[in-house]
Amino acid sequence: DGADQAIEFYKKAFGAEELDRATDPSGQKIWHAAIRIGDSIVFVNDVFPDMGGSQSQSSMWLYVPDVDAAFKRAVDAGAAVRMPPADMFWGDRMGAVSDPFGQKWTLATHIKDMTPEEMKAAQDAMVAKMKGGKPSE
Repeated sequence: DGADQAIEFYKKAFGAEELDRATDPSGQKIWHAAIRIGDSIVFVNDVFPDMGGSQSQSSMWLYVPDVDAAFKRAVDAGAAVRMPPADMFWGDRMGAVSDPFGQKWTLATHIKDMTPEEMKAAQDAMVAKMKGGKPSE
């Protein structure tokens, strides 16, 4: 339950646009709704345990033009911070939030194209920093 509230949250947090909605015969529960976030289509539904449904354990990854602005918008709408935006060794800047319904969202902006060698060197430097040492030569 809560798909209707989740859709409203996604509109505020991610600029979602609702494309379609199908409800059960009572009109109270959503069988499925299609929403567009950026250039992606996401389906949202209420849980129907009597039909074998269960709460999703997935996470969503969205590429956005400005991760810092998107992150702030999501948090301002009520998302909980899981990881503030930071530059990653593979060339993305990313942050992560959880929405009020338990869904995990990673928001990212690609900021730098990297060769496999550059990515490996950046990964080694990150691992060394985490361990308090220096990257291997």
